Amino acid sequence: MQVTESMVLDALSHVQDPYTGQDWVTSKSIKNVVTQGAHVSLDLVLGYPAKSQWAAFKNLITQSLKALSGVSEVSVNVSTQVLAHSATRGVQLLPQVKNIVAVASGKGGVGKSTTAANLALALASEGATVGLLDADIYGPSQPMMMGVNARPQSEDGKTMAPLENYGVQVMSIGFLVSPDEAMIWRGPMATQALEQLLRQTQWRDLDYLIVDMPPGTGDIQLTLSQRVPMTGAVIVTTPQDIALLDAKKGIKMFDKVGVPILGLVENMAVHVCSNCGHSEHIFGEDGGLKMAKQLEIDYLGALPLDINIRLQADSGKPTVVADPSGRVAQIYQTMARQVAIKIAAKARDFSSVFPSIKISKET
Repeated sequence: MQVTESMVLDALSHVQDPYTGQDWVTSKSIKNVVTQGAHVSLDLVLGYPAKSQWAAFKNLITQSLKALSGVSEVSVNVSTQVLAHSATRGVQLLPQVKNIVAVASGKGGVGKSTTAANLALALASEGATVGLLDADIYGPSQPMMMGVNARPQSEDGKTMAPLENYGVQVMSIGFLVSPDEAMIWRGPMATQALEQLLRQTQWRDLDYLIVDMPPGTGDIQLTLSQRVPMTGAVIVTTPQDIALLDAKKGIKMFDKVGVPILGLVENMAVHVCSNCGHSEHIFGEDGGLKMAKQLEIDYLGALPLDINIRLQADSGKPTVVADPSGRVAQIYQTMARQVAIKIAAKARDFSSVFPSIKISKET
């Protein structure tokens, strides 16, 4: 019996993507199906980066199709195509940047910058093109965390090329000032500097730009949220009641300016003694999980209070690159995948498809 394209699609309509819960036919991820005798070839085009899972996806499809009578050979080409998705309305989009994700917290000291760096590295390790903008003017930490110590170069005197390490493009005010210099700037100056860093950096074809937001919900954070075309925000908190109170304020700020919350990360959730193995919830238990349920936002997961996370970040080699197969790195990978999948499910942005209209005065 000759195998047809409709038979192939029908078989694959019963195979679910283990991470999205959708089958690849409904999500229109199966393309270019070709049947030649007992051989079937097709493309699987994912909307989110998952390079580490490509072999498993190929195996799922191959097993499903070989169960069809008459199929003995299957060729699957897997690729990722990250699209630009809807962002804050009425805000000028950035060229060469498809999606902007803010990583924010209501207060400092909850591990926001460490989380931002590791999420960026996790997305890059899965095959995405990623940028990281350090938006904390008063306390830039990404130069140290990302192990970058240089000055950005400018060819035209107007724009700057981002620096790069571990496959991530990075920009920070920390590259432009002395590490010991205090930024004694008022809010409007800091906001203007951030907009310049964002819009005058020559980002190179980014699938995702991760913005490490300054802590708090003041004028700088609010202005950034209104002026940056954000696809969504990730909130970082600890289980502690005071941190949760401030995190809730951050969530409400993004809600007021129309930036969707992509999920909540609960940092420092539990400490496991390296000597005896005893687990202790130093900052409280499941506070972030309970708040996520209460506010009906996605809970991305919990990270332990682990000395290695701090040591690796301070050494300029964050956990995802320092110990990529370790348990903590896998947590970051899972969180990053959830964020990317949620972005892929959003409405697509078509502004780049339509040509710009220019009106010129005839002479």
